[in-house]
Amino acid sequence: MSGMLAIYLRELLILRKRFFRQLASMSVGPLLYLIAFGLGMGRDVRIGSHSYLEFLIPGLVAMNSMIQSFAIASEINIARFYWHIFEEFQAAPLRNIAYVTGEVLAGITRALFSTAIILFIAFVSGITLSYNLYFWLAVVLNSFVFASLAVGLAMLVKSHSDQALLTNFFITPMAFLGGTFFPVDRMPEWVREVLHFLPLTHASKAIRAAAFGEPPELFPYILLGALGVVLFVLAYHWVNRARE
Repeated sequence: MSGMLAIYLRELLILRKRFFRQLASMSVGPLLYLIAFGLGMGRDVRIGSHSYLEFLIPGLVAMNSMIQSFAIASEINIARFYWHIFEEFQAAPLRNIAYVTGEVLAGITRALFSTAIILFIAFVSGITLSYNLYFWLAVVLNSFVFASLAVGLAMLVKSHSDQALLTNFFITPMAFLGGTFFPVDRMPEWVREVLHFLPLTHASKAIRAAAFGEPPELFPYILLGALGVVLFVLAYHWVNRARE
């Protein structure tokens, strides 16, 4: 427990030191999407009984929580390749499970912080949704999936540039195709089948349903939870391999 808290607090201290830069970084993307897609293109567009702005906010929450939780991989790689702090972790009496848990919790915390920023932007814009328990549970599970994935992949890449390639080829396409900006059910059937393999598609669906106050479907929550556990175990395994 003490080792996990040490890893977690270290990441929080880094986040606090860069607080205003992180605040700007987490705010500018959602704000631009809200202006460009919400106000610029979707002001008069309605999707079902909701305005496009109401549809967009949960999608931005899903997308940004994915991006920010996965961004913990960049912090890990900086520690590995530039500061060589991971070598100190290897020498310290620190259990691998504590390291993985601390980093995953740090990724989830970053995601929750970014979600709070988006909800503040929505509040200022006059958009009112339901931020209930199921909403936050979906955000946490989504963050758990991608933070665990980030920790695992950070152990596999050989350089910081390799990590950027993973982001460009996997995270960025998922951000635009996972039901963030458009209803997946409006796509052709073969496209829908492909998009249902993306975890962000299910996260967007769960977060959006909760934000609209609709009865929750259990499947997205079960899927995200199970996938998160699998990726967490894989991250633990890959950390073991990196320390050998």
